[in-house]
Amino acid sequence: MIAATPELLTVPEVMARLRLGRSTVYDLIRSRRLVSITVGRCRRIPADALSDFITRELEEAA
Repeated sequence: MIAATPELLTVPEVMARLRLGRSTVYDLIRSRRLVSITVGRCRRIPADALSDFITRELEEAA
């Protein structure tokens, strides 16, 4: 069985999904609240990491 490749999102895609600015997304990455990887010179955010971030933020807000 072949494991599914995780979807990797670009910073602009994350910006659009969260409706946040570029610097805010990079601040979340820098503070390690949002997990990301570097592929070459490109920063990518796994879709699962974005879902986890949203879940944690919702739990903290409750």
